[in-house]
Parts: sequence; structure tokens; C-alpha cells
Amino acid sequence: MSDTASWRDRRSSLETYFNRTAVEAWSRLTSDAPVGRIRATVRAGRDEMRNTLLSWLPEDLTGRRILDAGCGTGALAVEAAQRGADVVAIDIAPNLIELARERLPSTLGHGRIDFRVGDMHDPALGTFDHVVAMDSLIHYNEADVAHVLAGIAERTRHSVVFTFAPWTLPLAMMHRVGKLFPKSDRSPAIVPLREERLRRRAEAGQFTGLSAMREKRVSRGFYISQAMELSRS
Repeated sequence: MSDTASWRDRRSSLETYFNRTAVEAWSRLTSDAPVGRIRATVRAGRDEMRNTLLSWLPEDLTGRRILDAGCGTGALAVEAAQRGADVVAIDIAPNLIELARERLPSTLGHGRIDFRVGDMHDPALGTFDHVVAMDSLIHYNEADVAHVLAGIAERTRHSVVFTFAPWTLPLAMMHRVGKLFPKSDRSPAIVPLREERLRRRAEAGQFTGLSAMREKRVSRGFYISQAMELSRS
């Protein structure tokens, strides 16, 4: 399943932003360093969301192959590996992958992590037992999110857990207002999606036998994200 032009264009802009503009901010946000009030809420929200997604995976991941799609600085990949998983952790930003490698603990128990720079949608990554995509699809439109999930689902044996920006009036207004400003003056826009539309796509069989199961919304100050589990029945 080939990428769409809109996916490629968006991915290119995100690669530039996260690899050049935002790497220092992400380094601080994903560490224990002090941050301001706004970023503190984002950090707390991300911690809660990461714990939620990990709780939806089997406690014992020994022998399971996991794709951490959009791994950033690697926190989720490390926790999955410490539970025994063989993790392929991929991100489009080389600087974030370099930082993830620097932060890798000296021991992961029986698990392992293969950090890679590239596209989560690449079929060459092979097949997986579970795929986790935390906040790595929030900048794409519904059609591209569905397209990528469908491709990933074809290569997933058990479940895909992912997050998206849920459609709310404040988020929708921010998205529309953000389009009025030049791209050079703002970070890549978050695209709110409607939960019921993603569920209908799952019910229509667009995700290759994966059905929509659990959901959870995390809202912590300036962080709002919704998790959804697609599982093979």
C-alpha cells in the first residue's frame, strides 16, 4: 500500500520541524528537567497516555515483536523492552533517534530495541504482534490516518493501539485559526478527528480484520489526546 501525496508532504514538514526546530524542546520535555506550567501539563498527559497504551498490551511481552511507530526519544520502547519485547522503534527525525540511543538504559532484561530512522508505514519493517503509535498520527487528516492504519493492520497479528486528537470545538477552532498564519510562524498543526468516523471505518472492515475496542481520552491542561485500540477478534 503506497503512501499518498498528502502523507508524504506532511511527513516531510514534520521531519524538518522535529529534527531541526523542536529537538531541544522535546529533549527537555521528555526528561526530568524542570519545565514551565504549560509543558508540565503536556508532560503529565503524555506520561498518562503512555501508561495507558502500555497497559493495553500483554504484561509479559517476551517473544512479542512490537513496532513503536513514531518513538521520539524512546520512553515507551524502553518500557516495552523491559517487559521482554523485541521492539522496532522508528521515527522520522534522526536527532530524536540519536537522543533515544543516548538515553538507552544499560540493561533491558530479556528485551531488545532496534532504533531506526524512517517511516512507520514502510512494509519493509515486516510483521508485528502489536503496534503502538502514540501521538504520531495527530498531524494527519482522517483519510491519511485511515490509509496508514489499514496498511499497518495488514502486518499486525494482534493489535494496534494509537492516539489521535479528538474533535472538540476548542481544538477545531484552533485548527481553523492556525491556518491563517504562515507555516514559518507555527509548529505543524494538530488535526482533530471524529471518534465515530474512525469507528465506522473499523466496522466497515477498512482495517483488515481489526475491530475497534477500548478507548480512553487523556486531558491534562494543554494536552488532550484520545487512545483507541484496534484488536483482531
